[in-house]
Amino acid sequence: MRQYNFYTYILTNYSKKVLYTGVTNDLERRLCEHYLGTDQKESFTSKYKCFYLVWFERYQYVNHAIEREKEIKGWLRAKKIKLIEEENSNWRFLNSDIMNWPPVNSELI
Repeated sequence: MRQYNFYTYILTNYSKKVLYTGVTNDLERRLCEHYLGTDQKESFTSKYKCFYLVWFERYQYVNHAIEREKEIKGWLRAKKIKLIEEENSNWRFLNSDIMNWPPVNSELI
């Protein structure tokens, strides 16, 4: 049976004041898109420079990842902070655990 990878993730900006929750099937590519602003020039993540990964979960099925994203988006900030700090108490930026960071344009597919 083939193993699929879907991710629900939380990003923040450098000062850790903003939180963004998303879902993707390619975490590395999506981090590049957020960082380089290629997702949308007027997007939330571009506006607030929100591209530092602080939390993620992997799922085999896309519907589970989407359900989790919707659940987290409905939470108050305090509950999101608790989720992040359960696994990343120092709010370490996890981008370099996933890929070479920061990305360059040529890394985009």
